[in-house]
Amino acid sequence: MDSTKISAFLFLCMIFISSAAPTLDCGSCGKHPKNKHPKTPKAPITLPPLPVPPIVKPPVTLPPLPVPPIVKPPVTLPPVTLPPVTVPPITVPPVTTKPPKGKPCPPPPSPKDTCPIDTLKLGACVDLLGGLVHIGLGDPVVNQCCPVLTGLVELEAAVCLCTTLKIKALNLNIYVPLALQLLVTCGKTPPPGYTCSL
Repeated sequence: MDSTKISAFLFLCMIFISSAAPTLDCGSCGKHPKNKHPKTPKAPITLPPLPVPPIVKPPVTLPPLPVPPIVKPPVTLPPVTLPPVTVPPITVPPVTTKPPKGKPCPPPPSPKDTCPIDTLKLGACVDLLGGLVHIGLGDPVVNQCCPVLTGLVELEAAVCLCTTLKIKALNLNIYVPLALQLLVTCGKTPPPGYTCSL
């Protein structure tokens, strides 16, 4: 409490004390004689019994609640149709060679079965041959391979292609006919009966 409230409270207390002091001083002033009135006997009050009406509760009838049947909608799954997988046939282009007129002469054994050009230059050409297994010979092969093979004799060009196929570790049974066809396309006819030696 702050000081103004305390001082107001003390002031009120002093006023009450000062007003109560004269009545306490006078001993006879404050006492009045007691008047005794005779008590009259009171009759007991009896209340008549009140009849309580019977409480009749009407029967509670609930209307029947019909439960609707639960109908589940039919679940129809759409048919799953997979497109047919078609594998393109692998066709190896035929090797066109001139039929032998008689018993072909075996090629003379060449002591120099080496490629005079760098086989790395033919690497891109052989990579294109790998794509030709599924496609067939075309212009990209001619544009890429024929400039590399220019200036080589037919036998040298065949040896270079075989060497590159062996370095790339490709299946010679598949790629040698393609390489020979490439030589024919580039205007280089390999010697009759030439095969890449395994």
